[in-house]
Amino acid sequence: MFTTPEQLSKATKETFDTQLAAMNELATKALHSVAELVELNITTAKESLAHTQAAAQQMLSVKDPQDLINLTSSQAQPGAEKALAYARHAAAIVAKAQADFTKSTEARIGETTKQINKLIDELSKAAPAGSEQAIALLKSSVDNANAAVEQMVKGSKQALSTMENSFDEVASQFTAAKPARSKK
Repeated sequence: MFTTPEQLSKATKETFDTQLAAMNELATKALHSVAELVELNITTAKESLAHTQAAAQQMLSVKDPQDLINLTSSQAQPGAEKALAYARHAAAIVAKAQADFTKSTEARIGETTKQINKLIDELSKAAPAGSEQAIALLKSSVDNANAAVEQMVKGSKQALSTMENSFDEVASQFTAAKPARSKK
């Protein structure tokens, strides 16, 4: 029971500190994910530049137009494979970040809900008579906010699953098309 403003202030500070720690944790995870994406992009750019230089050298050495056509078409397949590999790697980074965010969010939601419910219970003990409806409204608001966050997490998981399935579908179609091209 909050008998003094100091007790209420302490409970509020504890809740604020918990939220600040959660935001710090999520920001750190986001920065790590961005760093992974930057590293992937730098590596991909370097490899692409090296590949482009090698391809240009090969094209400059070609004397026959048919050889140029064959060279160009032979480079299309590896280029598409590299693009697909890049997309998969980027998607894996995003999926890992999303999974980390979801795990942290779910853990923090439970912890925060307990703290808020404890705070509401303490406030209700000190509340004057007749404030039961206000307390019930406050509890209902917390429950609704938790339900909204849980729905957001569920939607995020579904979106990630859809993205992963799409990459798998593209990869399977690409793999199925690969032998047909090599026979030509």
